Amino acid sequence: MSDGTPRTEGANGTGTELIGQISASIRRERERSGLSMTELARRAGIAKSTLSQLESGAGNPSVETLWALGVALNVPFSRLVDPPRPTVKVLRAGEGPVTHSEQADYAATVLASCPPNARRDIYRIEAEPGEARASDPHMPGTVEHVVIGSGRALVGPTEAPVELGPGDYITYPADAPHVFRALAPKTLALLVMEYI
Repeated sequence: MSDGTPRTEGANGTGTELIGQISASIRRERERSGLSMTELARRAGIAKSTLSQLESGAGNPSVETLWALGVALNVPFSRLVDPPRPTVKVLRAGEGPVTHSEQADYAATVLASCPPNARRDIYRIEAEPGEARASDPHMPGTVEHVVIGSGRALVGPTEAPVELGPGDYITYPADAPHVFRALAPKTLALLVMEYI
């Protein structure tokens, strides 16, 4: 993300289909929870006008905005960006719904969303050296598992991240502030979010 502008993309790269899915998902989950737009915006810490744009499909949310909405709605992030899929699913490198960070050269691709009666999501992370992706606490009981595929990164609790290289694994509570900072170009990681 060279220009610093957050963007959301679908597998076809245009983002139009994904933004429509996100719009419908936010509205569906807000209505399911019985929250007004004003109350959801307040809980997520975003402007009501921003939420209105997102629900109408006119906005292009950053990963931070979607996380805030997921926490406020008490739903996994993936429920807002990934529709139900058939039983067999293959995503080639470069495919899948991608959301980008506003604060770092960091992109999260949903590989598998939480199916009914399960409590986990799987993401492919692509990051470049520079600013860290600092995450606010997720829903209570959330745990993250990260395996580095290539490159190097500082990962874990904000106060004590651990340097990891290819093949290294870490798990940590994600209901507290945490961070992912790429230390090498083209850092790739697998992130599993577990909702306990």
